[in-house]
Amino acid sequence: MTHDATTEPATRGTPFEVARVFSLLGLTSFGGPVAHLGYFRSELVERRRWLPDARYAELVALGQFLPGPASSQVGFGLGLLRAGPLGAVAAFVSFTLPSALILFAAALGVGALDGPVGTAVVTGLTIAAVAVVAQAVTGMARTLAPDPTRASLAVAAAIAALVLPGSTGQVGALAVGLLAGMVLCRGDEEARVETVRSPVGRRVGAVCLTVFAMLLAGLPVLAAATRSETVALIDVFYRAGALVFGGGHVVLPLLQAGLVEPGFVDDDVFLTGYGLAQAVPGPLFTFATYLGAVADLGPGGALGAVLATLAIFAPGFLLLVGVLPFWDAVRGRRLVGAAVRGANAAVVGVLVAALYDPVSTAAITGVGSFCLALVCFVLLIVWRVPAWAVVAVGAVGGLVLSAGGVA
Repeated sequence: MTHDATTEPATRGTPFEVARVFSLLGLTSFGGPVAHLGYFRSELVERRRWLPDARYAELVALGQFLPGPASSQVGFGLGLLRAGPLGAVAAFVSFTLPSALILFAAALGVGALDGPVGTAVVTGLTIAAVAVVAQAVTGMARTLAPDPTRASLAVAAAIAALVLPGSTGQVGALAVGLLAGMVLCRGDEEARVETVRSPVGRRVGAVCLTVFAMLLAGLPVLAAATRSETVALIDVFYRAGALVFGGGHVVLPLLQAGLVEPGFVDDDVFLTGYGLAQAVPGPLFTFATYLGAVADLGPGGALGAVLATLAIFAPGFLLLVGVLPFWDAVRGRRLVGAAVRGANAAVVGVLVAALYDPVSTAAITGVGSFCLALVCFVLLIVWRVPAWAVVAVGAVGGLVLSAGGVA
C-alpha cells in the first residue's frame, strides 16, 4: 500500500539567501559541469537540506535530457524551487557572474591564471573537483541505487556513457534507464515520497515553451530581414544554446561555425578564450561573454558580452521552466514513478562515467595528484569539511605539488 506524496511549500527561502549561497558556489566551483553538480549536491542537498536527493536527481536528469548547459539549468532549478522566480534569477546571476567578469576582463586584454603559479593552482583545483564528484557519486548511489536492480541499472548506464561517444551515451543511458525503470522498478515504490513543487504554473510553462520555439525559428528570419548585426549576434548564441546537448564542451563546434568560419573572431583569439573558460570557476558557457566582447559582429565590448551571455543561457532556462510544471503534474503517477527511479539510477551511472572521463583522466596524472584527491575526499566524507574549504586545500596542494615537482 502506498501513501500520497506530500508536497512541501514551493518557496521556503529568499532570493537573498539563494544569491549568497550561489555567489560562493560561483567563486569555488571549478572542474566543469559534472563537478558543479557535485558542488551543488554537497552544499544544497547534504549540508543545507534544500531538497531531497531524489528530487535533485530529477533536476539532473532533466538537465541532461534538455538542450543547454546542464549544470546551470540545475542551478537555475534549485533557485526556482527554493525561492521562486526571483530565486532562479539570483541563482543564475550569482553563479555566472564571477566567471563572466573574469572572461570579460580577459577579452579586454587582462591576463588571468597565467604563468607557473596560476597553472599550479588550477591543477590543484581540478584535483579537488575529482573528490567533490566522487562524494556526489557515493552519496547518490546510497540513495538512488540501494538495491541490486537499480545498482545494475547504474552500472549499465555507466558502461553506455563510457562506450558511446559524447552526449549520445549520456542521453541514451538516461533514456534506457527511464524505460527499464517502468519494467523493473514498479515494485520499488517508497511508502512516502517527498516532493518539492515548482512555483511556476502550467500556463507560464506553456508560455516559456512557446517563446523558446518562436525565438529559435524567428531570430534567423529577423536577422536576415533587418540585416542587424546585433540580432545576428543574438541568433548565433541563442542557436548554440538551444541545439547543444551534453554541456559546455559540445557547444564549441557550433560557436566556431557561427563566429570563426565567417571571420568574426580569429581562431587564435577563439582558442585562447576557450582555454581560459576551462580554468575559471562557474559555467563554461560564459565563454560566450568573452566572444561577445571580442567579436566583429554586433556592438562588441560590454554590451556585446551581456547580449551573448544572456542569449546562450536563455534557451536552456526557457525549456527548464517550461517543462517543470508539466513534469510535476505527472511525476506522482505509479508508472511515471517507476520510470523516475530507473532514470535516477541511470543518473548515478552517468556520474560514475564522468568521474572517470573527463574528471579523473584530466586531473589524476600521477601519485601526487592521486594522494591530493584522496586527502580532499576524506575531508569531504569523513571530516565533513565544506566543499569551498576543500577547494582551498586543493589550490594549496597544487602549489605544493608544483614546488616539489610531483605530478
